[in-house]
Amino acid sequence: MTELPPLLPEYLEPVRALFEKPRVKQAMKLLDDGAEAAMVMQCELCEIPAPTFHEEVRAAEIVRRMKALGLKDVHVDEIGNVIGRRPGRGDGPVLAIGAHMDTVFPEGTPIKVRREGDRYWAPGIADNCCGLRCLLETIRAFEETGVETEGDIWFVGTVGEEGNGDIRGSKHLFNGTNHIDGFLAVDNADMGRLLYAAIGSHRYRFTITGPGGHSWTNFSECPSAVHAMCLAGAKVAHVKVPEGPRTTFTIGTIKGGTSVNTIAASCQVDVDMRSLDDGNLAALEAMIFKCFEEGVAEENAIWGVTDPAKQVRLEVTMIGDRPGGQRPHDCPVLQTSRAAMDCLGLELKRYTCSSTDANKPVSLGIPATCLSGGGAMYRTHTVDEYYDAIHIEEGPKMVFLTACALAGAEGMKALLPKLPAA
Repeated sequence: MTELPPLLPEYLEPVRALFEKPRVKQAMKLLDDGAEAAMVMQCELCEIPAPTFHEEVRAAEIVRRMKALGLKDVHVDEIGNVIGRRPGRGDGPVLAIGAHMDTVFPEGTPIKVRREGDRYWAPGIADNCCGLRCLLETIRAFEETGVETEGDIWFVGTVGEEGNGDIRGSKHLFNGTNHIDGFLAVDNADMGRLLYAAIGSHRYRFTITGPGGHSWTNFSECPSAVHAMCLAGAKVAHVKVPEGPRTTFTIGTIKGGTSVNTIAASCQVDVDMRSLDDGNLAALEAMIFKCFEEGVAEENAIWGVTDPAKQVRLEVTMIGDRPGGQRPHDCPVLQTSRAAMDCLGLELKRYTCSSTDANKPVSLGIPATCLSGGGAMYRTHTVDEYYDAIHIEEGPKMVFLTACALAGAEGMKALLPKLPAA
């Protein structure tokens, strides 16, 4: 976005007034003073493996730390999310703040943090141990200062944000059984970033199977699943998408075949499709499906195979469905977050979109965005991931101030409106 929408005075002025309150200033100082210990905690959390679908051990540690900080009613829900509720003092809105606990790295990945000065290397050290540190430091700021809020605040460690986890923790949190009026995801480290839109994505597994055979003996008698996949992939590579709203696709993985001298009996690919527009996403999906259907038909036709038992055939399985959407620029969560950035002297450099735990609430029309944890992250989702622990206190300062303003604190009326009951 080349020109930022206006930051409205009805949000900026009360947040500035809140920022000058003594207990808010106290919170800012304790977050400054506790940054070094907080980084130690980030490293300790990182060394607890938490692959998607297996976050239990890290979740137990999050439960322990939430309770140690003083949160009441800390529990693990049916899907594995850790939830700690901090009751408000009145009939205010319910704000949830969530950081995902899972990493992209499979079980057995060696994880030992290595430090050189302010730089830390380890798989998952930033994504999302940075967010978890920020979440826990925000709790500490509330508990140690005793700041009370008008509305309830839920602190959540979510499961399954990464990859095929398909934001399952966030989806469960917003499945209609919980009344939540607003949501702040905490992910990434870039303090100049704020998300006003959520990228929707569909992910499919395309599997082509057939009888297969020997490369010499059965040549010309049976089609190849790998050949059919190559034909389909070539067609996918030529798919054209509209210039806007932005729409993308990729064949992310491919596997199949048995040996170099085998006519392949199976081949499988996973395809990722994304768009900011549901119509574009549906149109792209139809084109991609057609590519695979045509590739299979073409491979069967090349060899003149008409017997269904000897043909290759296509199976399609949906493996990911992340809803998308966009918040209006006067959304109270966006405006309050921007006002907090202004108070903290943070420049908004990337008013943009991404795919995070905020996708689900955004798709439901619930005020939501994703804030960052501070510092700087590099080579995320690789075993060479590293993190620069510079100004890491900025993340929890931003989340704390935004949460205070949204939930209403220190005599200030909550800026987050209460949504109608379902």
